[in-house]
Amino acid sequence: MNADTPAKRPGGRSARVQAAVHQAVTDLARERETAQLTIPAVAERAGVNPTTIYRRWGTLQALLAEVATLHTADAPPPSSGDLRTDLEAYAIRTLADLTRPGGIAFFRAEVAPDIDERRSGLRECLHRATVGLEAVLEASRGRGETPPSTERLLDRIVAPLYFRVVFSMPDTDETYARALVTDLFSDPSQPQR
Repeated sequence: MNADTPAKRPGGRSARVQAAVHQAVTDLARERETAQLTIPAVAERAGVNPTTIYRRWGTLQALLAEVATLHTADAPPPSSGDLRTDLEAYAIRTLADLTRPGGIAFFRAEVAPDIDERRSGLRECLHRATVGLEAVLEASRGRGETPPSTERLLDRIVAPLYFRVVFSMPDTDETYARALVTDLFSDPSQPQR
């Protein structure tokens, strides 16, 4: 490298701006209803000009969608050795992810038609749900069990949670999440271990 050539900064200003804006959105979502979020409020919190946000993301929905993909639940916890317990933990984590401050607004932004023209946000949401469930099911199969199919778990656990949270139905809490698993295991068509 030539002494006159400046060293490249890892990430640089663009990465710092992006991190500051993402953090501002996350912090503001914890403090207020996401309906009260605005680009000027995010810009002020991030210490950037609103024009920077408009230029980079275009709309608040696009910014929320990007932040949504960064703030989803991590990989499922290690197997407890019991399928029912693992499915309850999965259901509770899914509910916690959706009901965290800004959670449902982040989800709606991620799958909004004007943002998600190619339906990639919907596919990504389904992929995240499926990967989490597959980890639980793989552990169960590894113990010699015959667990329900991924599709059945999506229908009986994941879909009801999303539906109830999206439509703000009352009593959608950990007790409800556990009850979905209990109902699944009390279904006579469900293979028993």
